[in-house]
Amino acid sequence: MYELNDTIAVVSSPTSDKRVILRITGPDTIGLCSQIFDPPLSAGKASLAAGRITIDDELKLDAKLYLFCAPHSYTGDDTAELHLFTNPSVTKSLMSSLLSKGLRPAGPGEFTARAYLNGKIDLAQAEAVNEIIVGSNKFQVAAAEKLLAGKLAKKTEKIRDRLMDTLSLIEAGLDFSTEDIEFITRPQALERLDEIKEQLQQLLAGSIRCESLIDLPSVGIAGAPNAGKSTLLNKLLGTERSIVSSRPKTTRDVLTGLLNLPHCQCVLFDCAGLTLQTSNVLDELAQAAAVESLQNCSVVVFCVDISKADWAEDAAIRRLIEPQDIIAVATKSDLIGADILAGNLAGLAEIFGADFIAVSSRTGLGMELLHEIIDNKILANTTAEAPQPQAQSALRDTQYNIALTARHRQAVTEAIENIDEASGQLKAGNDDVVAMLLRGAYQAVSNIQAVHVDEHILDNIFKRFCIGK
Repeated sequence: MYELNDTIAVVSSPTSDKRVILRITGPDTIGLCSQIFDPPLSAGKASLAAGRITIDDELKLDAKLYLFCAPHSYTGDDTAELHLFTNPSVTKSLMSSLLSKGLRPAGPGEFTARAYLNGKIDLAQAEAVNEIIVGSNKFQVAAAEKLLAGKLAKKTEKIRDRLMDTLSLIEAGLDFSTEDIEFITRPQALERLDEIKEQLQQLLAGSIRCESLIDLPSVGIAGAPNAGKSTLLNKLLGTERSIVSSRPKTTRDVLTGLLNLPHCQCVLFDCAGLTLQTSNVLDELAQAAAVESLQNCSVVVFCVDISKADWAEDAAIRRLIEPQDIIAVATKSDLIGADILAGNLAGLAEIFGADFIAVSSRTGLGMELLHEIIDNKILANTTAEAPQPQAQSALRDTQYNIALTARHRQAVTEAIENIDEASGQLKAGNDDVVAMLLRGAYQAVSNIQAVHVDEHILDNIFKRFCIGK
C-alpha cells in the first residue's frame, strides 16, 4: 500500500530533454529543498524562486524552484518542482544526493495516488489523469479532460443519494416493524427502484466507452479511384481537407479530419483509391497503406460512382477489404435523373448484396442521413447498448454521453443487478434482504468515485501510470 508519511522524489521530464524537471512531495519537502537550494525557502508560503542548486561540494547550477504548500498542492502535501538545464549524468547525481538525504524514489502514478488518498480528486478523476498522459493527440486529450472535469461523479452522486434515501426509508421500517408506522409503501419503493435502475441503464446505454473516446473511433472512406471519396470527405468535414481533382489517383497518402457527430466524435479519413492492379511501386505502397488503414478502422464508407455504366471493377475492389462494419454509398447521384437513380440503386443492391445510400457532395443529398448512420454504427460498437431511434433525442437532451472505463461499467452493472434482485425480494416481503441488496448497489455506485476501495484495485489502476505522475 502507498505510504503517505515519507517524502518521495522523481525526475518527471523525458530523458531526452535538456530541461530537467524534478518533483518532490511529502512532509519533508521544504526542509530537504532548503538543504540543496539557495536562497532558503519560506515554510507555508507558495513561491517561485530563482537561485542555485547544489549537486555536490564542487558543482552548483542555476535553477528555478516552484513550491506548492499543503493542502493547496496537487498531491495535498508540500510539493516542489526543481527546473534546471543539465545532462543525464548530473541529473543522476542530483537524484542520488536527494536519496541519500532520506527521500524515496516515487513509483508509477504515486503523485496522483497521493492526490486521491488525500482527497484532492476522486478515483474516476485519477484515472482521467492517466488517460491525458497517454493521449497521443489533442482529440484524445480533450476526451480525457471531460472525465477529469468530474461529470461522471456528479451524475453518480445523484443516483447514490437517491439509493441512500430509499434504503433509509426501508431500514426505518425494519426498525419500527412492531409499530403501526409505514415510512414507504411497497409500490412506492418499487417505483423508486425502477427509476434508479432506469437512470443507471441510461448511463450505460448512452455513455461512450472511455477506451473508445481516448482512442477515437476511425471511419475510412474507400472505393475505386475517382469515386468521389475526397469530395465526400470535404463535404462531411465542412472543410477543404482533401485535394479534389477529376484525375484518378490524386490521393496517395491517408488524409484525416475530426468529424463531429450527434453522440460522439470520430476520425474520418480518405486514402488512395483501391485498384485491382498497381502500375508502379508508389501505387503499390499507397494501396497497402490504404488497405491496412481500412482493415483497422471502426467503419468503412464504401463509395461507388452511381453515374457509371459498369460496376464490375467496384465489386471486385470491394472484395479487397474486410472491414468491421461498412456503409454502402452511391456517390455523384446529382449526375443522373431521379428515374435513373432508382433503377441504378436497385442494380447496385443486386450486385453488392447491400442497400446503398444515394449522396451528392455537390447538392448535399443524403448527407444528413449519412451522418446519422455513421453515428449509429459507432454507437453500436462503443456503447454497452446502442440507443433505439426514439431514445436518441432523449439521450441528447440528458447528455448521458459520458466516458466510462471498464471499471465504471462493471460498477454500474453490479448496481443494476442488485436493484433487480432487491425489487424481487421487495415483492416477496423480504425487507431485510432488500436492505442488504440496496447497500450492495450503493457501494457499487460509490466505487466509481471510490472513497474507500480495496488496495489491489488501487494497485491495478496506478501501476499503468508512468513514473513521475
